[in-house]
Parts: sequence; C-alpha cells; structure tokens
Amino acid sequence: MNYVNKLDSKKRKIYFFALSKKNSIKNFFFAKNKNQYLFILSPPFCGSTLLTEILSSSKNVSCNNNIGLKEGQHLPETHKLLFTEDRWDPNKEIDWDIIKNIWHKYWDRSKEILLEKSPPNICRAENINQVFENSKYICLTRNPYAQIQSNIRRYQTDILDATKKYITYLNFQKDNLEKLENTLLISYEELTDNPIQTKEKIVGFLAELNDININLKFNAHNMLEKKEMGITNLNQKSIDSLSNDQIQSINSILEKEKDLLDFFNYTIK
Repeated sequence: MNYVNKLDSKKRKIYFFALSKKNSIKNFFFAKNKNQYLFILSPPFCGSTLLTEILSSSKNVSCNNNIGLKEGQHLPETHKLLFTEDRWDPNKEIDWDIIKNIWHKYWDRSKEILLEKSPPNICRAENINQVFENSKYICLTRNPYAQIQSNIRRYQTDILDATKKYITYLNFQKDNLEKLENTLLISYEELTDNPIQTKEKIVGFLAELNDININLKFNAHNMLEKKEMGITNLNQKSIDSLSNDQIQSINSILEKEKDLLDFFNYTIK
C-alpha cells in the first residue's frame, strides 16, 4: 500500500468529509478566539512525521491531517492545489487565504495549537507567515548522507540530483531561520539521540507542549518497514548502505557548500 495513504481514495473522502462536519459543529461552539499556529518546516526524510506524532500526543494540539504522512497538502481540497509538479517552486502562486479556510475545516480549533507539516512549506514560509498570524516554526534538518540516501531509496533519485536537492533544502531552511521570527531549529540527530533534552527544548519554545509523550511507539514510515517503533536514530543504517563511489559523488557537491553545512553543524565524510 502506498505509504501516503493508509486508506483507499473512497474511504479517505468519507473519512475527511465526516471529520470536517464534526469539526464544523465543534468549532462553532468551542473554537478559541485565537489559536497558535505551529508549522514544522522540514525537507523530506528528516523526521517530520515522527515529530508530528510526538507533538500530536499533546492534548493541546490538533493536526490538520492525522493519517498517512499527516500533511495538510494531502487533504481532499488541498491536494490539487498544493501537491502539484511545481510544488517545490518557491515562486508557485498559492492563495493562502483559501488554504487557511480549508485547513480550518480539519483543525479542531478548540485546541490551543494547530499543527501543519507539509514539506514544501519550507520554500514559501514567508508567504505563509503573512496569512497565518500568531505562527511559530520548528525547522528540521538531517545529516546529508542519511537524507540523500533516503531520497535515493524511496524515489530512485539520481545521486547527484538528490544531493543538489539536499543543498536546496538547506538553503531554504537557512533563509527561514534568518528571516522568520519565532523559529526553533531541531536536528533529526538530537531528536532521536536526545529525546528528553529535545522535549525540554520544545517546551521552552512552546510551553503548551509540556505534556508531549516521547515514550510511545510511533508509526512514522522508516527504512526498517516496522509499523511501530520507539524513537530511533536510523542515520547509520542509511549511511552504511552507501557505497564509497556514492559517497564520493555526494562529496563532489557538498565540498562546494562547506559554509552552508557549517551553518547547520554538518561535516563532510
């Protein structure tokens, strides 16, 4: 089964229709006057689904999509607007007021925090910030070799193309950290190696997340194809599957981007 959809198309439509109707009633009576928007800005394969599951364990959080990859771009009405071939084009024109109205149908706005994590958001976060007032952003990164290998494994991407994409993602993320207010940078490595400290870091950023549970078994897709597992760093397994020739090909591009890698504390092998 495609990992994007744990339900078939017909069941997904029925599920989301029922959810929007349920939320419309609940939000009419109980929606807060002002919610905190929380966007996870993350390239693919950097732990955003895992982080979404962790944050969603809080009683104060509502995610606008709680199945599959848990991305707002995969909701029925937004899929054709956001999940397009040009979705990684930072100049793609998107009416964020329309998207906001759609996402509001799927968020439980009686919750303090409204969570969204579609990866292409990292290349247009400034536009999002203009429409979603009272927003905060958690920016994720991951070791280049592990992220690139994941891209190759999942999509059979050419290794040089995958490496160029990684550099593009890092540039987007650097711009977000430099241009947006209310950002928190978390690496996949600290999330998986030091979850307790990472929880403290997240709670310091947003106190309403003090009840997140880092001890659950999570369903985020992973290279081990396990349906449920605790927080685990899979970097070394990914890196070990790269050949020496592949690493040299990756390095041929990374060596030209040392300053960018230094910004995120990543080194070249």
